[in-house]
Amino acid sequence: MYPDFYHLLKDLFGIDLPFLSLLKSFGFLVAIGFFAGGYLIYAELKGKEEDGIVGYTIDEVTTGKPASIQEYIVAGLVGFLVGFKLFGMFLNWKVASPDPLSFVFSKEGSLLPGILISLAAIGLKFYENKKETAKGIVTKKVKTWPHIRVGDICVIAAVGGFAGAKIFNALETWDSFVQDPLGSLLSSSGLTFYGGLIVATFALWYYSRKIKLDFRHLCDAAAPALILAYGIGRLGCQISGDGDWGIYNSAYITDSVGKVAVAPTRNFADNIAPYQDYFKQHNKEEIDHKYFKGPSSLPIWLFAYNYPQNVNNVGVELPGCNDPADYCSVLPQPVFPTPVYEFVMSLVIFLFLWSIRKKMKIPLGIFSIYLILNGIERFLIEQIRVNYKYDWGFLQPTQAEILAVAISLCGVLLFLFRKKIDELSKPVPIENQDI
Repeated sequence: MYPDFYHLLKDLFGIDLPFLSLLKSFGFLVAIGFFAGGYLIYAELKGKEEDGIVGYTIDEVTTGKPASIQEYIVAGLVGFLVGFKLFGMFLNWKVASPDPLSFVFSKEGSLLPGILISLAAIGLKFYENKKETAKGIVTKKVKTWPHIRVGDICVIAAVGGFAGAKIFNALETWDSFVQDPLGSLLSSSGLTFYGGLIVATFALWYYSRKIKLDFRHLCDAAAPALILAYGIGRLGCQISGDGDWGIYNSAYITDSVGKVAVAPTRNFADNIAPYQDYFKQHNKEEIDHKYFKGPSSLPIWLFAYNYPQNVNNVGVELPGCNDPADYCSVLPQPVFPTPVYEFVMSLVIFLFLWSIRKKMKIPLGIFSIYLILNGIERFLIEQIRVNYKYDWGFLQPTQAEILAVAISLCGVLLFLFRKKIDELSKPVPIENQDI
């Protein structure tokens, strides 16, 4: 596992820079996913503009006005926070590296860099405003195309997605959430994708109305981007070992040196006997597992992986690892590496959506197919994932299974009624309107 850039560079290239432990591999790949998704949305919106599918808005822009006191205060506060937190993290990297996000929301930081960067930000604001005011006050009307707003779209999606992912994760893990609500919400781990998707969708629907962009076209432009970003995020889960793995694969064991090996027997209880203390400590009386032995021609890690040095330090002590900063944990029993499967499935869905996007002429066609395939993918993977199950008597679904079915059904309905929705969305000719 490579929980952060320090371990990645040290293991692959022998570069020993401990402060790089601040840069978490999961967060980096999530950022890559957002950038990739943002670029695809940008390209798709621009293509729709060139085809005349979406248009621009006329905005009135005034330049040359003196900056207000509030603008200087905002510039100073932003500069202070950047200096206080960013430099504080690097100057106190040993404290911040285990959980950088918690450090960001704490009172810790570096005061002097915060003050200096705050003053620099105010000075830069004054200098730029002085150049603008020298040209005089000018008001003009400009065309604003949707692709120019992709930055705003990504920020809204990121904020809404993170908030939704945290809220739905709290509902999914309610018992642990109530024990430490604030710590759970501010932690960098514990994110539920569907919660993020739902909240971000509502936030973007509101924003699209505000900028007079047909939300259906934004959905279609975002569909391939969403599944690709999701797949890249799952790759981050795999590389960092953030806990988003499957149930135990009882065809394999974690041996005495922390490696994955073929189980000597099909008796699961005998195979996990060396780690009984761990399972008792974590109240795991009923342990979900499936027996599946992969073909010998393929690497074992495709079917069973024990996530040594995982970023959440989940498991038992890893033999030969003595420094806590090295994330000295390994799972006592190998699990199905579901993030790998989700990355592959997401990539396949992305390529399919990308190949048919030009053929779907009616709005919401691509987005509805995305919802159907995304729901199917998630429902299938839930069969071998670790998640809380609701007890409905004859059914014990997980939250993700419920949402996956609901989202797939929504996709089917959208696909079936997309023509009707398109007809209703078209303006009624004046001569046909009631007077």
